[in-house]
Amino acid sequence: MRQFLIALSFLGALFSCSTHTEPIPEAPKGWEVFQTPVKSSLRGLSPLTKDIAWASGSNGTWLRTLDGGKTWDHGVIAGLDTVDFRSIHAFDAENAVAVSAGQPAVIYRTADGGITWELKHRESDQAFLDGISFANQDTGYVIGDPVNGKWTVLKTVNKGETWYSLLNPPDAAFGEAGFAASASSLLAIEEMLILGSGGSEANLYISENGGDQWREYNSILIQGESSQGIFAVTAIGKNQLFAVGGDYLKETDSIKNFGKFVLDQEEWIQVGSPPKGYRSGVTFFPGLDWLIAVGPSGSDFSKDGGVFWQNFSQEGFHSVKIGHTEASIWASGANGKVAKLKY
Repeated sequence: MRQFLIALSFLGALFSCSTHTEPIPEAPKGWEVFQTPVKSSLRGLSPLTKDIAWASGSNGTWLRTLDGGKTWDHGVIAGLDTVDFRSIHAFDAENAVAVSAGQPAVIYRTADGGITWELKHRESDQAFLDGISFANQDTGYVIGDPVNGKWTVLKTVNKGETWYSLLNPPDAAFGEAGFAASASSLLAIEEMLILGSGGSEANLYISENGGDQWREYNSILIQGESSQGIFAVTAIGKNQLFAVGGDYLKETDSIKNFGKFVLDQEEWIQVGSPPKGYRSGVTFFPGLDWLIAVGPSGSDFSKDGGVFWQNFSQEGFHSVKIGHTEASIWASGANGKVAKLKY
């Protein structure tokens, strides 16, 4: 736990080092929505800077912009135009890893900006891969639905060139699964792994040693049905996690759709007003201490650590992520929609 807290403190300090030359904004101004050349549902998202971002989704689609959304490179990953690539992680403008959801359960990698894609891993016919997260430039993880009562957890230590299964994944309850709605139910920071689940139970699984041992905490989010649970997790501050979700069959329902987990107290907290509906994605903006949550029915933000939420846009998205540098927030959604936060 100590290594995780130190890592989060470092990240907070890194983002706070920049000096503001303009007044600090009180709220987001909305989204700058870009016209992309595709109509696919884009759930995979990996922004790098204010100019460079990757996305992926249905029909085997991949997208990349190098000029802040003005123009887009795009194509179909390895000709797999019936496969939904709901997870993507970009290392830079040329290198990225894309992960499918459903069958075939595959991981592809490009080293030439998406021109060609090479198969790096294929799971069994029972597998359903839900999300990807990298702890650093080399080490990353992919989470998948349980098979024979055990979660699927894959690991790479060479930037996605090769993958292997963890020897001790956590047990899953009958009817419990992950969600690939935004590829955000898995969070990796240094040696810490955090997995959010849904279905019959909505749990938070935490490992402090790269997946060797796990602790399980039942969440306060709605659960019990296959459409309910935790859909996305992010880290806020040095010892808190924030989860959003709800019921994807009830897009405007705000019942038990969020919760804060305090690591050093090992307990859930839910207070204040909720986001305005089912939310599939969430990210933390350290520079302004904002949480941004998105779902099909709109976009919300909180400036007090998730206690109170305000709806700032009716634009709906599947996923929201913060760039690796320059503090840019990007979102992706249905019909090829990609946007960047205005503030």
